[in-house]
Amino acid sequence: MMHFSFDVGGPHHPQPQQSSAEQSVPANELELLKQILEVQKEQLQLSRAIAIANDGGQRWRTFLARWGEQYPDLAGHCKEVLPQIERAYMDIMQDLTTRLQDDGSDALDSEFGLAEFLDRFGMKLGQIGTILNLVTPLAEAYTPPQRTVEDES
Repeated sequence: MMHFSFDVGGPHHPQPQQSSAEQSVPANELELLKQILEVQKEQLQLSRAIAIANDGGQRWRTFLARWGEQYPDLAGHCKEVLPQIERAYMDIMQDLTTRLQDDGSDALDSEFGLAEFLDRFGMKLGQIGTILNLVTPLAEAYTPPQRTVEDES
């Protein structure tokens, strides 16, 4: 004779599956993570705004756009002449360094030597440096006009 034994328990209701993140992170920690994410999003937006505000090129592009109708070719012309100005600056710097090397380490020790050096290089170098610092950002802000299909035909 065979005897079977069955154990019958109460009804079993399966629990809904929770994601692994919800299982391992309590609700208060999950809320904290959400807050941290929101703060990081705000910081990213602020960082982008600061980058735009500090973009010197953008300031010059805005400047050129504001005056674009009156001076439509200015940035392009600046880009064209920039190498000439750079070359003039480098020529003066080359003359300056060559002169100092040739005259020796005591070339600027006397009042006369310093005055002669400044008379020869000071004004020219200062002025060409200023011009270079003014023309360069305009040249860098230049964006060539977009070519259209009609321009190519």
